[in-house]
Amino acid sequence: MDHEQDAEQIIALYHEGADVWDSQRQRAFIERHWLERLVRLIPARGEILDIGCGAGVPIAEYFLRQRFRVTGIDASEAMIARCRQRFPRARWQVVDMRALALQRTFHGLIAWDSFFHLTREHQRAMFPRFARHAEPGAALLFTSGPGDGEVMGTFLERPLYHASLDHAEYRQLLAANGFQVRMQVTEDASCGGHTVWLAQRASP
Repeated sequence: MDHEQDAEQIIALYHEGADVWDSQRQRAFIERHWLERLVRLIPARGEILDIGCGAGVPIAEYFLRQRFRVTGIDASEAMIARCRQRFPRARWQVVDMRALALQRTFHGLIAWDSFFHLTREHQRAMFPRFARHAEPGAALLFTSGPGDGEVMGTFLERPLYHASLDHAEYRQLLAANGFQVRMQVTEDASCGGHTVWLAQRASP
């Protein structure tokens, strides 16, 4: 089934539901141990790009408290407005990740529960963008589905699109763009069943 239209509704859905999502998101911080793994791979107080940052809590907040310099992007103006209000010293931009082109590089990149809302074709196109924004040795952390396919969840009682490539293709795309997988767990029971990838770009 073609879910292209459902995927295109994601931005409007999160913009409309910003209050609801923000309230729900603040109730749990199950991904902390994965953020700690990313932090161990990058320089202290380095620069981190949060791709699909939402309202900034808890992920950007965690990095800021660890004294990293954070740039957050999200396609929802409502989400970015919350980030700017909460953390005015960080950098926040309204950007669709499919058009990500900041002309800067970072020590860490994270796309937690955001990248997997893209269609599979748009996901493939993200890996060169990750590479263009990554310093040598930069760490990349993202979540995917457990296998190739499209899945519909719900948010605000409306369809919420998710997609994933198979693991072999993710590994191929990472390698082709200069990243080596450091850790990968499918349906991590310690993290609410998330499928998580931690990779690192090669150093010269």
